[in-house]
Amino acid sequence: MLELFITGVEQNKNKIYVTSGLAATMQSLGYSCGVYKPIETGVKQKNGKYVSNDLSYIKFIDPFINTYYSYQLENDLSPILSAAKEGLLMEKNTILRDYQKILDKDECLITDGLSGLGTPLSKNFLEEDIVKMLDIPILFVVSGKNSDINNTLLSINRANELNIKINGIIINDYPYESNDAEIKMMPKLIEEYTNEKILGILPKIDKNINPEDLITVMLNGIDIESVFKIKISKLN
Repeated sequence: MLELFITGVEQNKNKIYVTSGLAATMQSLGYSCGVYKPIETGVKQKNGKYVSNDLSYIKFIDPFINTYYSYQLENDLSPILSAAKEGLLMEKNTILRDYQKILDKDECLITDGLSGLGTPLSKNFLEEDIVKMLDIPILFVVSGKNSDINNTLLSINRANELNIKINGIIINDYPYESNDAEIKMMPKLIEEYTNEKILGILPKIDKNINPEDLITVMLNGIDIESVFKIKISKLN
């Protein structure tokens, strides 16, 4: 089974396009794929039911992708504040139990994190603790437009300190037309100062993108085999 945890280095709302794009691409390559979102904030109520923006978007891209969650919070704040407002205490054991229940349902399971490894979830509980507990490799998704190199390097080095396996880094929302020297140097600086590989650089993706076009963007812009550390016959 292929397992991957996608995280960021700051709040990156467009990270979901990478998550959904990778899941849809793996489906198109013959792998049944699921997406697990342990925690989501800012969910809406519709007809008495919670509606997840991110999981709904994944279903829009490919309705055959299985989706799972543990905690859905209405307040669009940091998860620890959202949970406090709703009187919830998010627990590690709940996430571990839910993850173990879905492990054998798909050939490829992508877990979609929040804003970054240091995101507080409850007392003495950070996003990095989920990754360590589930013991799965991570893929960093870094915004080429909004991320600063300092936060990016600190996040990657923190993962290394924790002995978390990093499969690589994807830069999304990359403004190719920019003349900003720092933006242009970002991919080189990340690789030079972390010894981790950039596996893809993606332009800004429109939320209304056609699903087939999103898959094409993924295949053209990302080294899919390196993301999942597997040889895929349809790509060779």
